[in-house]
Amino acid sequence: MGIHFPSRRIILSALLLLLFAKSSSSSRMIRDSEVKEAAADDSQPLIKIDHQMHHMDPSVHVFFTLDDLKAGKKIPVYFPNKDPSASPHLLSREETNSIPFSLSQLPYLLELFSLSKHSPQAKAMEYTLRLCDVKPTEGETKICATSLESMLDFVRATFVLDTQFKVLTTNYLTNPVKQLQNYTVLEEPREILAEKIVGCHVMPYPYVVYYCHRAESGDKLFEMLLGGENGERVQAPGICHRDTSKWDRDHVSFRLLKMKPGTSPVCHFFPANNIVWVPLSA
Repeated sequence: MGIHFPSRRIILSALLLLLFAKSSSSSRMIRDSEVKEAAADDSQPLIKIDHQMHHMDPSVHVFFTLDDLKAGKKIPVYFPNKDPSASPHLLSREETNSIPFSLSQLPYLLELFSLSKHSPQAKAMEYTLRLCDVKPTEGETKICATSLESMLDFVRATFVLDTQFKVLTTNYLTNPVKQLQNYTVLEEPREILAEKIVGCHVMPYPYVVYYCHRAESGDKLFEMLLGGENGERVQAPGICHRDTSKWDRDHVSFRLLKMKPGTSPVCHFFPANNIVWVPLSA
């Protein structure tokens, strides 16, 4: 799918559908069920640190190695099958501008969303706000996009002016099973050659927040066709980060792959509600 920046109406329509946006007026209140669904969502293992985990949450199984990029290889992966109708909707910039998004405002936000400060949802919100407040590392470009407009602004600033681009997401070609299982790489992975790549990951929050960042130089993007043990077929983008020397040594990927920072590239799939932006020519 190619998207050109002047076609703003097309962009808005396509992404609103993609991101499970729901029609509503700007005064619509977020339902309690939406708060719990979003704030307790654990579908972003890419950036989650698990040093306090007593057992391995199945949803963190999205990581693999360069050696797995071969047809016939088996990779344990967890692909959740979430009901789009239960997902919180994407807010407009007008709406998000009226709600503070800062760790210093957490007490006010908990009161706004009627959440106890000791609840799992409150801890998830604090985690997201802390991550979004962290300054980018050297050479890193990132943003926590709280609206469609802010996400598009970031993508537009990343790519050369007037660049056409497309969106890659994980697609379920059959009805997936919500469980951890071994997926077989059915075909040789196709490398997507792109000078610039933007990945956007859903964060746990009462409304949709995307952690977007530009991939580092040397990172490699692939599109893979996977087959599950029960006949499931999934087409998923995966990215391999070549330099992990600056990653937290407690990053869950090192525990899963039994490696240390900087010793080997770390690859991961993108959950179905995550987005990858690349030039149309890629």
